[in-house]
Amino acid sequence: MSAPEGDANRDSEVTADSVPEQALTRGSPRRARSLIPLYVATLIGGVALWWLAAKYGGNALAPTPQQVAASFADGIKKGWLIANTLPSIGRVLAGFALGVALAIPAGFLMGWYRWAQGVLEPWVQFFRTVPPLALIPLVIVFLGIGESAKVFVIFLAAFLSCVIAVFQGVKNVDVTLINAARVLGAKDGTIFGRIVIPASTPFMFVGMRVALGSSWATLVASELLGAPTGLGQMMSTAQQFLQTDRIVVGIIMIGVLGFIMDRLLLFAERRLTSWQETR
Repeated sequence: MSAPEGDANRDSEVTADSVPEQALTRGSPRRARSLIPLYVATLIGGVALWWLAAKYGGNALAPTPQQVAASFADGIKKGWLIANTLPSIGRVLAGFALGVALAIPAGFLMGWYRWAQGVLEPWVQFFRTVPPLALIPLVIVFLGIGESAKVFVIFLAAFLSCVIAVFQGVKNVDVTLINAARVLGAKDGTIFGRIVIPASTPFMFVGMRVALGSSWATLVASELLGAPTGLGQMMSTAQQFLQTDRIVVGIIMIGVLGFIMDRLLLFAERRLTSWQETR
């Protein structure tokens, strides 16, 4: 028996506009566009509060948005901003890439093999509680003040941030899936490649995003190791001469570059984990 004509018409009127926001997939362009007004409003509100605090705060050293914009334009025109930005990007990318490249296999080993967990976890947990800044004197002793020392400090921060997330991802794999695969005759290699790695991928990307933030956060400390150029070095020099507008320019550059890289990781995560259901 066919459905009444009125019900069929009502069903045909269900469109994407009538679907609740909770039902939209996380990769939905409509959902992403719906956040743009909030982003713009937040940005405008933040700049307005900054201008009010600098203008009426009674502190002559507090730079206004106009002064920072003028300093930014001066840095682009004279080249000192690009000259300091490019080395910092290179250091962050090198330290982040090395840290993630080592953290992913180490996290999988710790989560899959008990002997690896027993060997690696105490060292990981120990160094996670030690700020990278506290290790700088020892880094200078063993690696000097060259480029390798700066990259190593960033690498350590990225590795320690990522390895725990990957380890936790392997530990959180549904045991029922693993046991079912074994009952069907799957070997460890097949289970690891077809079940453990896909199930751990969302955790891996979370670890990579945290590691990226840690890499940028550690950049300033790493460039205290006698760096001739870099955003951290630029900010440190500006602090000595009370050039607070340049300090804010450095902060904005680090924040913007970190945000762009994080969005790229988030885009890759959505592509590779589109099967995952989230609200």
